[in-house]
Amino acid sequence: MHSEPTTVDKLRGLPWSIASNAAQSVYLQLTFFGSVFVLFLNSLGLDNVQIGFLLSLLPFTGILSLALAPAIARVGYKRTWLTFFGLRTFVTAFLLFTPFVVARFGEEAAMGFLTAVVLVYALVRTVGVSAGFPWIQEYVPNSVRGKYTASNNFYSTIAGFIAVTTASLVLARTVGLTGYMVLIAIGVLFGFISVALAARIPGGAPVKPDTSQPAPQRNIKDALRDSHMLRYLAGVSLFTLATVPLGAFLPLFMQDQVGLPASQVVLLQTGAMVGALVSSYFWGWASDRYGGRPVTLYGLAFRALLPVFWMLLPGMGSAVLPAANAIAVFQGFADVGWQVGATRLLYVSIVPPAKRDDYMAVYWAWVGLISGFSQLFGGWLLTATENLAGTVAGIPLDPYTPLFLLGIVLPIAAIFVLRRIRDDTTIGMGGFAGIFLRGNPFLALEAVVRFHLAKDEQTAVRVTERLGASKSPLTVEELLAALEDPRFNVRIEAVIAIAHHGPEPRLIDAVAEVLNGPEPALSTIAAWALGRMGDVRGLEPLRQAAHDSKYRSVRAHSMRSLGVLDDQESVPLALAGAAEESDVGMLLAYASMLGRLQVTEATDRLLALLASSPSRSSRREMALAVARLAGDENNFVTLLSQCDQEAGTALAQALLALRKRLGQGSGEGSALSDALEHCARTLARHELAEGIAELAELLQTLPVEQQAPHVAAIVQEAALRMQQHGIQRLEYPILALHTLTVAWQVGAPASA
Repeated sequence: MHSEPTTVDKLRGLPWSIASNAAQSVYLQLTFFGSVFVLFLNSLGLDNVQIGFLLSLLPFTGILSLALAPAIARVGYKRTWLTFFGLRTFVTAFLLFTPFVVARFGEEAAMGFLTAVVLVYALVRTVGVSAGFPWIQEYVPNSVRGKYTASNNFYSTIAGFIAVTTASLVLARTVGLTGYMVLIAIGVLFGFISVALAARIPGGAPVKPDTSQPAPQRNIKDALRDSHMLRYLAGVSLFTLATVPLGAFLPLFMQDQVGLPASQVVLLQTGAMVGALVSSYFWGWASDRYGGRPVTLYGLAFRALLPVFWMLLPGMGSAVLPAANAIAVFQGFADVGWQVGATRLLYVSIVPPAKRDDYMAVYWAWVGLISGFSQLFGGWLLTATENLAGTVAGIPLDPYTPLFLLGIVLPIAAIFVLRRIRDDTTIGMGGFAGIFLRGNPFLALEAVVRFHLAKDEQTAVRVTERLGASKSPLTVEELLAALEDPRFNVRIEAVIAIAHHGPEPRLIDAVAEVLNGPEPALSTIAAWALGRMGDVRGLEPLRQAAHDSKYRSVRAHSMRSLGVLDDQESVPLALAGAAEESDVGMLLAYASMLGRLQVTEATDRLLALLASSPSRSSRREMALAVARLAGDENNFVTLLSQCDQEAGTALAQALLALRKRLGQGSGEGSALSDALEHCARTLARHELAEGIAELAELLQTLPVEQQAPHVAAIVQEAALRMQQHGIQRLEYPILALHTLTVAWQVGAPASA
């Protein structure tokens, strides 16, 4: 057994890991894993089969990791990695003797020499990589794995960008093998720097067996029986077969078919690095938040588009270099998506930490086998199709076309293989895309970044408002975080922002928790927010709060929101409350709900509450509740607003419109029509007291037998109160005219 480092130790070690990987990026680009090495082999006169053979040696030796895993665990992952990656760099230095071998012994001897160097390098590297996978799984916390991968890609890409730019400049200014030797020497130097930096990373201690327990059994069979592991390996295999041959021989395609010189071919890698650079943090953030599977699948989908673009390059003339660079940027974007997503899937969802030694050994051995085969296959396929030419359906054919077709078909097949793999998320490709199509994703991403950079409360409040304004699912996590902020004003703004954001299950649940919390100020806003979001999932917590909350303000706002949500189930509670409650605020809430739901049996009680309302604002709201019983609340609100500006004119116009409507049943020139016109003229002269008195008398003469009981009750009550209060309570003439206009049956006044 061995003690694993604490999370604090791991987090402190991550910058050293990132720095080591950045140095290693320079090493890899300038030695075995960049365009430089392929162009170097081509300059030696090796054919495609020979190049494919040498490249295949690098991954083929991965099969040895199956046997190495137990010994590596006993020695220690860190010690093994440092030792063998140091040896790997030392072996790489032997490439510098290649010009001497060529000059002294000829090209055939050089091929044998390179084969020996590459084989020894591959063997030593396999031991180091076999230790590296479980060590990485140990020292990178899962909670930041996507962020770590993104940061690692970011800095490694910058380092690689500098290395590739340097390589392009060196190759453009040298002839023969000199430039390649300079670049390999620089790569070797950075290889040793990478190992030195990695010594500061924690973890990787030797695994000492517990003698009190039976010896641990190998888990290779467990890995091979794990359906998700097998599905993952199948998806990786399809991706490898699609991309590794293309990656190895694409530089030759750019030289042979597109016509770019070696210096520009190497420089194309900077385009891929730019794509990786600008997308690393996005993919890492998306992977940590939405899981590795959707990120992996979209990486595959984008990768399948690349060969289509490459096939269009030949014959583009002067535009070929800008086009090739643009495609390279897209390649970097797609490759990082695959890398970040697939890495998270492997470490978080596929490999059990307790069985990581053998699971990782199986993974590395299989990937090595497939990668080696794909290199050989790519070289053989190019040789077999070297005479391919012509066009099909307007598409030009060349020796690289079969590789491009495989690059399209195989990633698509991998999508179908991996779409049901185990993951820590249930979101699929459609759901992942929908996240970026709903609301304003640009505002959302900007607000997310600013939210995490906010330094003071005022800034945090402003940014929280923008999170809600985006109406995007991308901001859900930040809104939830804002609800937990220790600053009260940020929490208040978070509830308001969530209300404007729109219904999301997790947000509704979070606001429901706030509603039932101990802070009445927050709970009151939460009750309003649940009604504002308009989702039926808010009904149950609102019902509970309306019935049980010890705070009147919370109960009142909960009742109002239940009315907004058209909750017929809560009508009995509102009726009982309106009959028994004495608090004005609660009565207004009950009245608001009953009016909104048009509970006509509450008409008499609402009219009584209107008559006894103590303030102008409460009377206006209570009048609105009564007006809603008649219907078309906008008509009432509009008339009320017009009366606030010029009451006489507004009431006169409403009367004339009513006269025209009622005239359909009574006929022009009738006593009712004349009375309405006379009253309207009085009001139009701003003789409000006389006009309202005339209107009250007129209303008392209207027959009510054919009207709905609540309509008749409203009109009669309005007439009575107009006689009692006159111009002091304009809500009554407004309410009467509204009811006559909206709910009075036109045929009823005919008998007047």
